Amino acid sequence: MGVKLVDLSQEIYQGMPVFPLHQKTMIFPNLSHEESIERIGFPFATNNLLINEHGPTHSDATYEYDPGGKYIDEMPLDYFYGPAVCLDLSSIQPEDYITPVELENALDRSGQLLQKGDICLLYTGHYNRAYGTEEWLTRYTGLDYEGARWLAEKGVVNIGIDAPAIDNPLDLDYSGHLICKEYGITNTENLCNLDQVANMRFLYFGLPLRIRKGTGSPVRAVAVFIE
Repeated sequence: MGVKLVDLSQEIYQGMPVFPLHQKTMIFPNLSHEESIERIGFPFATNNLLINEHGPTHSDATYEYDPGGKYIDEMPLDYFYGPAVCLDLSSIQPEDYITPVELENALDRSGQLLQKGDICLLYTGHYNRAYGTEEWLTRYTGLDYEGARWLAEKGVVNIGIDAPAIDNPLDLDYSGHLICKEYGITNTENLCNLDQVANMRFLYFGLPLRIRKGTGSPVRAVAVFIE
């Protein structure tokens, strides 16, 4: 028996695209090999990171969108690790919304079932089409209120997407996050490589850092297939 891993995480680098409200990612040297040799006689090299909790591939704490919600270090770990299904919604245009009908049709096409406690990833194709362009942060599809509620009522505990947010940027009600608030669940944004796992069921692994009173956390999202 073997294990196949598919990395679903975006690269972290200085200059990476970040939501306009958030701190830009900065990476700078802390200690060079030469400096370390001079100080302790052994070559250590380290960098410093200045990064927003919601900058790269990340998951949200419910506290981000609910003042009465849980911080990231308080949220159940099984929201970030467990059985997952990825639905192919790549035919939806950026100006349109992901509705219950679209989700039901995608689930039927996948041949999978959604079960209580599942993690559901939404492959929209936005990362493949627009990452590195001006449209990455401004033009992508997202869940409408009923679509997000459809997933929550199926028992999904984590909604993931290959875009900067689970909400369409035209939606000023932030319907996806509103449903996460109402149902006390999380979402994972800025995923990539979902085309490699679309229509499949697998084990998802995307644990957050244990940030005290964190509003969210970068994650290393991975799809695990047992072969």
